[in-house]
Amino acid sequence: MSVKLREHTAVLVDGLIVLALGGLALGEIWTSPFAEPRPVNTFLFLSVCLALLWRRRAPLVVLLIAVTVLGIQANLFDPPDQPPLSSFIIFLVVSYSVAVHGEGRRAVVAAAAAFATEILIIDLPRLLAGENPGNIIPAWILYLMLWFVGRTIRQSRLQAERLQDLATQLELEREEKARTAVAEERSRISRELHDVVAHSVSVMVVQSQAAQRLLEGEQRNARQALESIETTGRQALTEMRRLLGILRRTDAELALAPQPGLEHLDALIEQTREAGLPVELSVEGDVGSLPPGVDLTAYRIVQEALTNTLKHAGPAHARVTIRRRDDGMELEVADDGAASGKGDGSGQGLIGMRERVALYGGALESGRRDGGGYIVRARLPLASNRT
Repeated sequence: MSVKLREHTAVLVDGLIVLALGGLALGEIWTSPFAEPRPVNTFLFLSVCLALLWRRRAPLVVLLIAVTVLGIQANLFDPPDQPPLSSFIIFLVVSYSVAVHGEGRRAVVAAAAAFATEILIIDLPRLLAGENPGNIIPAWILYLMLWFVGRTIRQSRLQAERLQDLATQLELEREEKARTAVAEERSRISRELHDVVAHSVSVMVVQSQAAQRLLEGEQRNARQALESIETTGRQALTEMRRLLGILRRTDAELALAPQPGLEHLDALIEQTREAGLPVELSVEGDVGSLPPGVDLTAYRIVQEALTNTLKHAGPAHARVTIRRRDDGMELEVADDGAASGKGDGSGQGLIGMRERVALYGGALESGRRDGGGYIVRARLPLASNRT
């Protein structure tokens, strides 16, 4: 239920309470022989009834008005042995309102003071006048019961609000962590791809130098073109080194490690087996001539998937399948563990895999298997015209 709908419902309920109690009070005043003078009694009761419209926003003020007005009505006029039913119900409503909507210790103190005042100025004179205690004490019990019901409801509401706030805070923290993980993973991917691109540019520079030495005669245009390629390549390498300096300020160790590829997959599988996870590897097709970026991405996906299996699957077996197609390659890492992975895809490993696959326009699927365990599937296109 939305906030506005709750507010409209509360206003409607309060309005119905005021109308019902006002009608009951008018009926008692104008039909009872003990309600003289009727105009003054009417004014007093209607004043209290109208004050109930503010019972949620200012419950203590409404309680003070009710005790004062009902005390005046009970002592300055000629009441019957039994007070009007409307007075009794009004005091019940006000007591409940203070219990539900009153804040902290002030509500408890005010309610206790009002209850004691009601006993002193309304009930005690009736007891001294010979009223049967059996007509009064049950009302006290009902007041106390309604008070405790109201406080219980208030505590439940406050706890629900705290849980809602906590859930909202945790959701915000989760989203922030996810954004941070994505940013960190993108930075890591950028650092790794820098090495791939830098190697390719370096090869271009070396080949342009070699081509210049192989040229015979002047061939000025060809030499100028090759010199331009060499100069541009060197400039690009310089700028990339500057970029790398920014990216690796917090990850200096990565700069010292060569970027792996599927040719290192056997070593990765062996390390995983030594860590306690039996792994089977199946490779279909030629994976030795992949573009460097795709090769690195494929290796990292397998690495992250096996790491997740080690962390979450418990005792399990894993199978890694790599298929080379004409237009792309497919990766599949499956295990038969009992508690593998995160089904919502919110783990940092899955975030990293998703970012890497998205970089090449591929697709990633992950989830629990029907027969138990967890599976990660990725498809990486090999279209040469992709930018």
